[in-house]
Amino acid sequence: MNAYARSVLMAGFLVTTIVTGGVAADPPRPGTEENGLSENESATLWSGDSDRYITQEEYRQQYGETRSVPSQVANGTDITFKQPPATAATWTRNDFEDLDAGGADTSVHPPHADLEDGVFIEDAHATVFAVQPATRGHIESEESPLYIAPNGTMRGFVDYRVRVPNGSSARDRTIEWSLTEHEIEEVRLKKNGETIVEHDGSHTPALEYQIKDDWSANLTLETEINVRLKKTTRIDLGNQTNVDVTYRTESRNVSDSIDVEIYDLTAERYYAEYPNRDAGVAIFQSRPWQGYTLTEDGEARVRGVWRFYTARNPSWNTLVRSNRTDSTTVESDAIPVSVHAYPSRIGPRAEPVRDGPEIIDIWGLGRPSPDRDLGDNFNIDVVDESYTATYGVAVRAENVNREALQVAGIVRGVNASIVEPDDGSERQLRDSNLSVEVIQQNQSQATLKVELHDNQSGAPIALDDSRQYPIGGTVRDGYITIGDQRVETNASGMAIVRIDESGIYTARYHPGSWLSHDPAYVSDSATIRWHPLGTIEGWFALVFEVGWQLLPFFVMFYAGKHLLRILGPEDIFQQHS
Repeated sequence: MNAYARSVLMAGFLVTTIVTGGVAADPPRPGTEENGLSENESATLWSGDSDRYITQEEYRQQYGETRSVPSQVANGTDITFKQPPATAATWTRNDFEDLDAGGADTSVHPPHADLEDGVFIEDAHATVFAVQPATRGHIESEESPLYIAPNGTMRGFVDYRVRVPNGSSARDRTIEWSLTEHEIEEVRLKKNGETIVEHDGSHTPALEYQIKDDWSANLTLETEINVRLKKTTRIDLGNQTNVDVTYRTESRNVSDSIDVEIYDLTAERYYAEYPNRDAGVAIFQSRPWQGYTLTEDGEARVRGVWRFYTARNPSWNTLVRSNRTDSTTVESDAIPVSVHAYPSRIGPRAEPVRDGPEIIDIWGLGRPSPDRDLGDNFNIDVVDESYTATYGVAVRAENVNREALQVAGIVRGVNASIVEPDDGSERQLRDSNLSVEVIQQNQSQATLKVELHDNQSGAPIALDDSRQYPIGGTVRDGYITIGDQRVETNASGMAIVRIDESGIYTARYHPGSWLSHDPAYVSDSATIRWHPLGTIEGWFALVFEVGWQLLPFFVMFYAGKHLLRILGPEDIFQQHS
């Protein structure tokens, strides 16, 4: 890779302090790197770099060419993805080939390398470059595990320099040192201290691994560096010179470790059939996952809260070249790029948007937003408040091909193995029957009886909405709303509601997820009208109230009429005259 052009093109990308801790250097200009990607693909890689947008005219004047539309967009914002892209792995694999060691007298290492020194071996290190396929999950602040595929490749960089002692000469004795051999003996990949892969000695090892039946692990890149020096001592004895040759050897073990989550998915699936023949599907997995398809062509799909971006690992922005007398920092020709998953404000989505599946339920752990750990210089739709990590998503759809159901993970290329839950995957869905009637009323309030039954069997439906998770258990979740009240039915399927305002009231049954019970139910509603005039007491109260309000007028009318009879009109007229 060439040194980075100090261009403002391709700026506008996300910074993650978990990974970066600061704004990274400008990325290479699209089209200037032969790295297995097109210009448009490479333009999407650089979330985490600074936003300094320049117009097409400014770009043309600066570089003498016109950039593509995707490159222009990426210059002013971050590019995010619905699924983990392959571009990061392609770039990293090809860029890794540009990583060169320094030779016997020079060690090349990233600034964060853990250096080991011995007598003759100095600035020795073995540093993990990248593990792929992998995704860094930003779950919440200070929780960002690295999920790796069960089958993948770890790439590393190993280098060192050899300190050959200076010779000396005093009187009749001369000592000379020379390097005869130096090698990286073997490179090993260890899982929790146990070697799982061995590789011939190399400055740039690529170790292919397979890990099964593990949830998390500590992976260690380890190697042993061996050197052999020759010491020649000459002693001048006048007419004779004695030569003594000895050899000195040294070995240094160097390593680097990372903590990973082995992303081997197993998902539980649940099915239901609605009374109108619609299909219900629910998938549950205890780790973050991307979504699932419902049809063979993949057009009907559902995805959870997670979206993706790609960003460089800024720890490799520069390399240090150290020799016996000095060390210099240079821009790195090899930059690993990683996939990151984050909770999006867009939230769970079903496609096609208008006539596709309908999301009826999501569930998972409540998590605080990870936005504080993403830094200031980013432009993605990360949630800015607490969110639900969608470990489970249930949908309703007209058409579902059970044989084509595929569950995709947040690590590229990892799909879940689908298993049947212990309590079975099929759920019955029945119609419910909700009714409401006035059982008692007076002029100020009415008492309503709400009843909920199985429409097929007539059995009462008892509700308890205190549950937090929809799968399993013996208590049916759900509730009924009427007016501004929310009620639950008792063991007889009945609830009592009191209202004190006239009007039309609609009671609606809000069933919990059909995952909760077998059988489960669909919603139903019932409407009732109530007014105090609908009762004798109400009419009596109305007459009494109106009469009471009109009483002063009746008294005045009666008094006036009685006065006219006593005095007569003429007397009244004379008094006023």
